Amino acid sequence: MSPQRSLKTFSHAALLLMAVSGCAGSRNAVADKSYTPPLQPVTDQAAAQVPIKSEPSVQLASADAMSADVRPADDSATNASSILQTSAQGTVGLTLDQFEQLAMSNNPTLSQQAASAQEANALRSQVGRKANPTVGYNATQLADKNTDQHTVFIEQQFVTANKLQLNEQVMRQAVEVQRWNYQSQTYRVMTDVRMRFYEALAAQKRLEIIEEFRGVASQGVDLAQKRNEALEAAKTDVLQARIQLNEVDVQLQQAQFAYNAAWKELASVVGVPYLQPSKLAGELPTEASLTNWDQTFENLLQTSPELHAARAKVAKARANLSRQEVQAIPNITGQLGAGIDRGTENGLINLQVSAPIPVFNQNQGNISAAYAAYCKATHEVRRLEMDIQARLAQVAKEYDSARVAVEKYNKQILPQAQETLDLAEQAYNAGEFAFLQVLVVRQTFYEANLRYIESLSNLATAQAQVNGLLLTGGLDAVEDAGLDDGLRGQTFGQE
Repeated sequence: MSPQRSLKTFSHAALLLMAVSGCAGSRNAVADKSYTPPLQPVTDQAAAQVPIKSEPSVQLASADAMSADVRPADDSATNASSILQTSAQGTVGLTLDQFEQLAMSNNPTLSQQAASAQEANALRSQVGRKANPTVGYNATQLADKNTDQHTVFIEQQFVTANKLQLNEQVMRQAVEVQRWNYQSQTYRVMTDVRMRFYEALAAQKRLEIIEEFRGVASQGVDLAQKRNEALEAAKTDVLQARIQLNEVDVQLQQAQFAYNAAWKELASVVGVPYLQPSKLAGELPTEASLTNWDQTFENLLQTSPELHAARAKVAKARANLSRQEVQAIPNITGQLGAGIDRGTENGLINLQVSAPIPVFNQNQGNISAAYAAYCKATHEVRRLEMDIQARLAQVAKEYDSARVAVEKYNKQILPQAQETLDLAEQAYNAGEFAFLQVLVVRQTFYEANLRYIESLSNLATAQAQVNGLLLTGGLDAVEDAGLDDGLRGQTFGQE
């Protein structure tokens, strides 16, 4: 994917704007009634509209569509049973795709994020609602017979300066934040599923290798025992063979514990913790495809939903600043009444118009706070870019280290270990090798295969993190959106 320069340009433009306008310093506007932050209005497309582009292969769902992912808890049992029954019909085992399907249906954090998106969408509609009209009855001069007056009136508050539309603009950006947060959480869950799956698959393969070698080690004990009884081998050969077998038994138990733990982690992240260990189907990747980490970093800057959410927060903070700047403009309250004057038996019409005078409160504190929040949001974008770079450096180190190891094991170490084992077996059968020498060669071959599986596992988990845009934490607590309809209350409260 070719890098999109617009997002990078935005980051540098934001930094330049902060340097010029003094974001790094504090702005105290309480004493200055004419204070206006040196920023363009929300209608300025260059400052307010943050470019948000989704990865071509990923389509963002609407808030209503995401809310449909909030399912009853018992759906997980139904979905899991369906997938397990499908797997049971074959002989291959459970695949990565099946676990991803389970996670999308059952991981609770996705339902939480979908609910947050639905909440933001509902509040967006609420903050733009007009005030309800007031209907009342008024009677005057009731004690003065035949001069009393009776009127029925209707009162309506008229919002000025497009405050309601600006409220919706703020919440529209809040909806965008939640939509990007939902996509971020989807990546986190999928990355964790893949990492846990590959760890469990590697643990399964380690078990298979250790069990196979245990058979070899057991045969070695039997052979050493027979040769000792035939006075063809020393007792030390028997003891050494038993030591090797006992060590393999310990490693087998430890590998079983590791497999059980990896399976439980996998079952937990997909949201179905009651799943029992079963055979996994799949292969650990043996080839590395990533070499240009600079290009990978550029791609991450364009596609990371984490960064898109941060940029949407900048737009939200900018919209809120524009909203606070017009808060002090008074709303107008109009009242129209009609009735009858008993003294003259004539009808009467009353008209009343009122508006608060912004003498003591011009919303200076909220404007300063909104400006500070805007500056904070712009700095957060930069912080995230640096954080992504740091995370990528760590993953790149792990990926390159695993890639080098896998290539070396594939091309040299494993072929050489296999050849050495074959030659040692031939030499032993020909009486040219001692039994202890064969045990050492077997141990070397066995350990080389275990280290190879470990390297494959490291390569797979690092690849999963890059494919998942470095987003992990599929079961971490979801950030509270902190949404409310306070803007609407502020609109009509005029304080």
